[in-house]
Amino acid sequence: MALIKFFIRKISILVFSLFLVASFTFFLLKVIPGDPFAQEQAVPEEIMKSMHAHYGLDQPWYVQYGKYLKGIATWNLGPSFKYEGRTVNEIIREGFPVSLALGFEALTISIFFGICCGTIAALKRSRYPDHIAMVIAVIGISVPNFILATFLQYLLAMKLNLFPVARWGTFAQSILPAIALSALPTAFIARLTRANMVEVLEQDYVMTAKSKGLSTLSILFTHVLKNSLLTVVTYLAPLCSAVLTGSFVVEKIFGIPGLGGWFVTSITNRDYTVIMGVTMFYSAILMSSVFFVDLLYFFIDPRIKLMPSKAANE
Repeated sequence: MALIKFFIRKISILVFSLFLVASFTFFLLKVIPGDPFAQEQAVPEEIMKSMHAHYGLDQPWYVQYGKYLKGIATWNLGPSFKYEGRTVNEIIREGFPVSLALGFEALTISIFFGICCGTIAALKRSRYPDHIAMVIAVIGISVPNFILATFLQYLLAMKLNLFPVARWGTFAQSILPAIALSALPTAFIARLTRANMVEVLEQDYVMTAKSKGLSTLSILFTHVLKNSLLTVVTYLAPLCSAVLTGSFVVEKIFGIPGLGGWFVTSITNRDYTVIMGVTMFYSAILMSSVFFVDLLYFFIDPRIKLMPSKAANE
């Protein structure tokens, strides 16, 4: 019963949050000056009116708003203003698999190396491995991914000729952009893992396990990791968002035909339907990931299950 209530509450928050994002995006684009059909050369007024009528931009704002919300509800995001014959749905279907593949590779690198570095730093606290891991983490947090991407291109691709400079299609071409994307989340995960693991290692039950003669690996995998990674699991939702939205610039630098490139181009072209559609798509991914992480947290931490009944008894 508690799980059903938890599920309904989270779904309601998810739907309401998506509605707020959709509304904010729509009205923000309405108040920003500019026109999607304006060009460097002057366009005759008759042609502008014809284009506005064709795409429904001459209708009152509330009519456009209603159609926009209906399109989101039915997942019919409309045509692109700049790419004739292309719909926003087609652009997402074409670009997102590439961004997803790159994001999954970056997430895998982040989770694996972040947890490994954080664990080593916690076990070797106040020693050289700890200092080295934390210095690397600070560098990863401080350096923007587009700066790191440019540096990796220059050093590893152009100077050492170890990887392709750009483009997409082979595993080798995905390594540099994946490393550039994974640097920041790897650093965050390493710091979170270290901080939580240091705290857990000082708990009484860990001391008791050590006094019983259990090996370090046994204590680590049986008692320490599960309790240390709860915060890391919570961070996975914003981590997914950071990797996917951070890929916008990185995809542009490496010439990757992902959804990020379409989004950047749509902003330059003021392609309103693509901007709104991609924004809603990524918002849905972010909020859905938060929802699933909350469910995962519900199962990982048994204390969450007791909270509703305990509050009711009080």
